[in-house]
Amino acid sequence: MQVASKEAAVRCAEELLMSLHNPSTRDSALAELSKHRDAIPELACLIWQSFGCVAILLEEIVSAYQHLSTGALSVQLSNRVCNAMALLQCLAAHPATRRAVLDLQLVHYLFPFLSNHPQHQPADPRPAEFLRLTALGVIGALAKSEDPQAVECLLRTEQLVPLCLRVMDFGSELSRTVATFVVQKVLQDPAGLAYVCNTYQRFEQVAAGLAGVLLYLRVNPSARLLKHVVRCYVLLTDNFRARQALSLYLPQELKDDSLLSRMQLQLRDRKTLLGVLHLRRLAERVEQPWPPVPLRPGAAAVAPLPASAAHGAC
Repeated sequence: MQVASKEAAVRCAEELLMSLHNPSTRDSALAELSKHRDAIPELACLIWQSFGCVAILLEEIVSAYQHLSTGALSVQLSNRVCNAMALLQCLAAHPATRRAVLDLQLVHYLFPFLSNHPQHQPADPRPAEFLRLTALGVIGALAKSEDPQAVECLLRTEQLVPLCLRVMDFGSELSRTVATFVVQKVLQDPAGLAYVCNTYQRFEQVAAGLAGVLLYLRVNPSARLLKHVVRCYVLLTDNFRARQALSLYLPQELKDDSLLSRMQLQLRDRKTLLGVLHLRRLAERVEQPWPPVPLRPGAAAVAPLPASAAHGAC
């Protein structure tokens, strides 16, 4: 019975994939496939092997670009494009198709949804926020994979970290959380940590972005978001030069108990608390710093490191 149900689900998925080729049935087919994607483990392979289906998903995603700039983004269009991106996330999460998504750099199709600032949105910000969050979900599925080269492939775009920092600055709480999680996964990878700490400018941008989230948390407490921010700081301390800078410029929000006291009913994560204590002990040390500049949101750019310092950063 279980086998029969699985076979029936596969046949139904194949019929829906065929329906994508018909513009009149595409919207409903996208919705059904997205709704039941978790019930069909091999849906990613079916999508990849079905003629023209990946191209159709990308066509749907691209169709929203013009509406991002004009402010004419409707909830209906947003839902349709989100369904297409949800199927792209299936490809990103499945081990048989993930590498192809990385090698083809399909994440480039998602970047416009991360760079679109709310000031360019209509009065209702929800459609753009849905798109932003779904795009981050696809990137998160790639970043958290067990593929050792996943982060390295993502960093080749040179846009991933700056765009995540942008979302951390203006997104909703959930978007900020997912964007911070992606940055955390980048820092968790040795190649990602080396990339961020290769120059002081990159490190300063990440540290300033994290400090901005801490300011946001003063007004909008979220234990889940704080957990990822603290984890990012702790991962940065694994790099010698970054640890030097953080020992002098750790944000005040992590030095005192004012922020933690606001979250005392939410924060029950012992690992986060231990991370904060680790950072406080670090701040008590006096180490030779990187160029002295406040690691706060909107901090001015600094001069490049000398060549010898830049090469020795990681």
